Amino acid sequence: MLTNPSQILLRNSDLFVDQEVLVLNYEADLLPKRLLEFANRVEALALDYHHHLQLQPHGGDRLNCSFGHKLPHEASFDTVVIYFPKAKPLAPYLFNLAATHLKPGGRLLVVGENKGGIKSLPKLLPDYFAPAMKRDNARHCLLYSSQLTAKAPAIVLQDWVSQYELETPQGQISICNLVGVFSEKRLDPGTQLLLAHLPTLTGRVLDFGCGAGVITAALLKAQPELALECIDINAMALASCELTLAANGMQAKVYPSDGLAQVEGKFAGIISNPPFHDGLQSTTDIATRFVNESNQRLLPAGVWQIVANRHLPYSDTIAAQFGKVSVTAENNKYKLYYYRHPG
Repeated sequence: MLTNPSQILLRNSDLFVDQEVLVLNYEADLLPKRLLEFANRVEALALDYHHHLQLQPHGGDRLNCSFGHKLPHEASFDTVVIYFPKAKPLAPYLFNLAATHLKPGGRLLVVGENKGGIKSLPKLLPDYFAPAMKRDNARHCLLYSSQLTAKAPAIVLQDWVSQYELETPQGQISICNLVGVFSEKRLDPGTQLLLAHLPTLTGRVLDFGCGAGVITAALLKAQPELALECIDINAMALASCELTLAANGMQAKVYPSDGLAQVEGKFAGIISNPPFHDGLQSTTDIATRFVNESNQRLLPAGVWQIVANRHLPYSDTIAAQFGKVSVTAENNKYKLYYYRHPG
């Protein structure tokens, strides 16, 4: 089943005939594989690890699948497709990335849902592209086309970073936020509640949904001896977390994981302000799955602590998995759930 943006691309299949195609920020379907019916070769770069895992088994000689904030090589393409990002500040980065991989005069296609910000594309497109032309309008989506008219600047990751100092209960830390990664340039109330009641931890600790690395940096500020592992599904978040660690002179293992599927072994601590958005939709699926998997990942006497919005129905899921769980702190928006594994 193709998403609506993918369907509008497929109905414009003439644009891909005999082309070398790069697809950036693709969605949870197999559109890059379908393009092989028309294109000579397709490269697909996912910024969402779950999307990458769906497409990866279909890779082959004519379909190459990558995950990350950039391609692992410098190949050039006749056509680059961008799925307009749900996080609008990420769009200019994707335009720049597309331009660095387009052949001179190559075609740019940008597709997105009307409610997702795609209508602002003509104003956002940088001047190394020709003015955007509306190519199609269907299924509540728009498809724009443009052409590379000048050489684009090389991607320098630091140019896309917002760095700021953050005061936490553990002390001041530097945070590096790449475009498209959630940040308020202050400690959000949920994380504030979590950090204000951090337990003393030992050994191997997991930061689930690490984002830009705020929780990890605060933990290491308080306890530099901890062996932190930071996982997220978002490529820009993982790169941000690595930059945050470097800015604070800290070290941790940072890697993608779909839930806890790519995590190995057990932990003395699992800490999280779990994500509850998937694209434009609010969902508890990510956090519910995390709760269900966590109990199997705790060492004896291991500590599990998350902060969650009061209105989200975690309590029943947590109770079903862990039995007795304490609410150690709360305010008018958030609850802090705490569990210690018996043993």
